[in-house]
Amino acid sequence: MSINLRKTSRNFHLWLSLVIFIPVVVVIGSGLLLQVKKEFDWLQPPTQKALGDAPSISFDNIIEAVKNVPEAKLNSWGDIDRLDVRPDKGIIKVRGKNHWEVQLSATNGEVLQVAYRRTDTIEAIHDGSWFFESAKLWLFLPAAILLLILWLTGLVMLFTTLKSKYLKQYYRSLQKG
Repeated sequence: MSINLRKTSRNFHLWLSLVIFIPVVVVIGSGLLLQVKKEFDWLQPPTQKALGDAPSISFDNIIEAVKNVPEAKLNSWGDIDRLDVRPDKGIIKVRGKNHWEVQLSATNGEVLQVAYRRTDTIEAIHDGSWFFESAKLWLFLPAAILLLILWLTGLVMLFTTLKSKYLKQYYRSLQKG
């Protein structure tokens, strides 16, 4: 590789890495938190376990049970984002749009745990939608594509550097021998 091409490649690599620095740091930082989310109850409430396995309570019982939890502020189905049914643990997680989670016994509707769930916010930061909805497509996706290009060009620079060092050593050994 000529010296000009190598210098141009390194310059391109440097400036491209500066352009994508902030989105990549956000993705890496939030990704690290998501990797350990089950290790820290503050990030994601631990899943409780109840007796029984097959859910037997009705949807009416579910909404009535969560209405009786004042801190969750889940007063109607419109406040609920999703239900996560875990038959093997005998529970139903009711996740609110406000990020509160109420875990209920799947057989009798007893409230087992109430906690704020931060992982939903961290996931939104990770994919970029927390900043503004189109950030996923117009900021984080291009940063990911540019990161892939940086990785590929970095491999090319590594390969050419190693090849150049190998060839120098080879020619020096020929001159000595």
